[in-house]
Amino acid sequence: MFKSNHWRRLALKAALAMPLSASAAQGQMSASSEQELADLVRKTEARASAFMRGDMDKWASLTRIADDFTLMQPFGGEASRGFDMSPERLAKLASYFRNGDAKVELVQSYVSADLVVLAVIEREHGEVGGLPDQDWSLRVTLVYRRQGTEWWLVHRHADPLVRHVELETAAALARGANLDRR
Repeated sequence: MFKSNHWRRLALKAALAMPLSASAAQGQMSASSEQELADLVRKTEARASAFMRGDMDKWASLTRIADDFTLMQPFGGEASRGFDMSPERLAKLASYFRNGDAKVELVQSYVSADLVVLAVIEREHGEVGGLPDQDWSLRVTLVYRRQGTEWWLVHRHADPLVRHVELETAAALARGANLDRR
């Protein structure tokens, strides 16, 4: 698509510089909408914290996942559809994520009558997959849809690129290079 390295770099810089900002389009939110958004952010943080602790019973009690849910995991790969909330799956997740915690920083939000988009940083730590406790902070985009009186999660996209990476590292990730063997 791009014939020179100069144009590739310019296109990448332009794409990365585009802000995620819907505030101009949002207009003013009512006090009740602001409170509802604050409640949703608090619940999002409680969910993330329960997940990083491996407390899947608590996480499941706080979480409503829509039938048409899509997930783009922080470990990469294809997007998945739907979510298995069976006791067996939750037990497997509970053994994979342990002894952690999370705080959520709201970067941007978009709110309409029946849809909320949250761009957040999940500042997380914990033991994941048998590794010792470490920082697992993620950049996350969440899309919630109102179903009745509740907000149901319809999309989650998370990546571990909270810290800046150089162009060459981003390129290596994009082409699927094994960074452990560089």
